[in-house]
Amino acid sequence: MIRSVVASSNLRSVGFEGGTLEIEFHSGSVYQYFNVPESVYLGLLRASSKGRYHHTCIKGVYRYKRI
Repeated sequence: MIRSVVASSNLRSVGFEGGTLEIEFHSGSVYQYFNVPESVYLGLLRASSKGRYHHTCIKGVYRYKRI
């Protein structure tokens, strides 16, 4: 999946394809979140604090796996 670099102190890059949201953190960890609506992905891109948006709107809401 192609990810785009984002301005964030916690997230390094994000990508979205077919309902799967992929997030790379500055720590080097990469997670895929499944069945994510495109509106949530777009909300992440527009969020002033991407780390906060991830914590409140994605983490714990969508099934995920670390890759």
